[in-house]
Amino acid sequence: MQKSPSRTKFRNLRNLEFTRQRKFSRQTGSQNGTPKKIVSAASLRSRLFIVWGVLMAAGLGLALNLYRLQIIEGSKLTQRARNQQMVNLRPFMPRRAVVDRNNNILAIDRPVYTLYAHPKLFDKSNEEMAQQLAPILNKDAGKLVKTFQSKRSGILLADGVAENIADRVISFHLNGFEFIQKYSRFYPQDDLVANVVGYVNLDRRGQAGVEYSQEKLLERSVQTVRLSRAGNGALMPDHAPQGFLHFDDLKLQLTIDNRLQRAARIALKEQVDKFQGKRGAVIVMDAMDGSLLALVSQPTYNANEYSKADIALFRNWTVADLYEPGSTFKPLNVAIALENGAIKPDDTFNDPGTIKVADRTIKNAERNGYRRINIAQILQTSSNVGMVQIIQRMRPTLYYKWLEKLGLGQKVDTDLPFEVRGRLKSQEEFLSSSIEPATTSFGQGFSLTPLQLVQMHGALANGGKLVTPHVVQGLIDSQGKIHYSPTLPTPRQIFSSTTAQKVVDMMETVVSQGTGKASKIKGYSIAGKTGTAQKASPNGGYIPAARITSFVGIVPAEAPRYVVLAIVDEPKGENAYGGTVTAPIVKAVIEVLIPLEKISPKK
Repeated sequence: MQKSPSRTKFRNLRNLEFTRQRKFSRQTGSQNGTPKKIVSAASLRSRLFIVWGVLMAAGLGLALNLYRLQIIEGSKLTQRARNQQMVNLRPFMPRRAVVDRNNNILAIDRPVYTLYAHPKLFDKSNEEMAQQLAPILNKDAGKLVKTFQSKRSGILLADGVAENIADRVISFHLNGFEFIQKYSRFYPQDDLVANVVGYVNLDRRGQAGVEYSQEKLLERSVQTVRLSRAGNGALMPDHAPQGFLHFDDLKLQLTIDNRLQRAARIALKEQVDKFQGKRGAVIVMDAMDGSLLALVSQPTYNANEYSKADIALFRNWTVADLYEPGSTFKPLNVAIALENGAIKPDDTFNDPGTIKVADRTIKNAERNGYRRINIAQILQTSSNVGMVQIIQRMRPTLYYKWLEKLGLGQKVDTDLPFEVRGRLKSQEEFLSSSIEPATTSFGQGFSLTPLQLVQMHGALANGGKLVTPHVVQGLIDSQGKIHYSPTLPTPRQIFSSTTAQKVVDMMETVVSQGTGKASKIKGYSIAGKTGTAQKASPNGGYIPAARITSFVGIVPAEAPRYVVLAIVDEPKGENAYGGTVTAPIVKAVIEVLIPLEKISPKK
């Protein structure tokens, strides 16, 4: 059935009207015929107010924050910024050198290098590189090739490479090698003065000798400076204080004479080896001021290779170990008795070879009597019996006070480290039995350091004064001008000059006629005293068959000045005595000392 044309036309007209209404509704924004512009006006104002409020709050917050940053915390933030722009720098300063009295270098800081290899950068084969480097680095070429093949980069080849060796490697212009510089302490004399100078560890801190005791003098004072830093972190030298990298040229000068030190070591080592001694020592002191010209101990160590040494060697036993001096103490007892009027220089004593004290029998080293002998002969023959009789003429309380006056039981005020206090029995114990003064008369029953014995004999050589043994002369510049000298204690008068010279004269007869003949030097007057003492045990009593031999010499006898002490601990053999083991050492040292100090022959 066909649709009517009129109905179709009506339907089209209605659809057209509906479409027009929808289009009008979109254009006017109306709903149900109401305009949208009228509905959203109030909403738009509220939105604008909200946006304005947010902006005002943000601005106020920004203003408050700016106030806090600039006003309240301004100074603190400024300081923080400056701290970020500045850096504290403490520049490295080499340690001061140590020299002997003649300006010979004993210790110095020198540049050394750590050598790294980077084979990936080599412009030659590994074999060619190894062949060039092996003889310079003292390495095997084959092992170097294997080392180069182990990694492509960052191979540690050598540490502590000396500057001259590094220069030789650099002169080859080889690619692939890296040198990192640092400073290392170097001891040109190796083991010659190690027991005096000591060494520094990897942290550059002194561990022995004057490197330890004189740390403050050897370290140059360095002030920490603040430098500006650029944005990339680079330091800005424009703001560095003027001259902050400059340092002084001062050196620490010692009283030690290398030439005498070497001569003493050779003579000591020869006798220690000959008699298979456990250890030995030689000390040479100028008694006028206490300066030590030589101080040798054997065995010793190489300060450049201290890590390989026995740690016990780092303590200089001449100042750090005690021993009983034996007969080398007898001249001091004679001086005490003379000073107190207990004896006179020409007194004589009967020596039958033995003497009974309390419940003990004291004998001479040689078991024969010497009949009637004078004081000089008591020293010449090292008579124990004679010495006991001398000290028996003094009141024990007075004798004890004089031992304390000499410094027994006390430390020696020296600039060498690890000094120990001597041992002297308490006054109550000393006075409780007559055997105590008797054994002390011939140098047993108490202990001291070898350095202290030298100090005491120095009082005989310089007119009766106790001086301070020392090795530090002071700080000098490159021109030899002294900028600092240590202040030493004032010498303490112990004996009168008359008493001191009388004892030295008696000691001269020990060399010319007695047990010290092995130290005689033709044309020169030498005073001396031998000593062969029993070796005390740490557990009390004495070690069987163990002895300490020693000889102390004073030269020249007619005008005493220099004291030379030699000690050998536990020498072996039936003929091991002070006169056979140590007197030859003192002779050898004095023979070198004579030309060095221009000692005139005896008139």
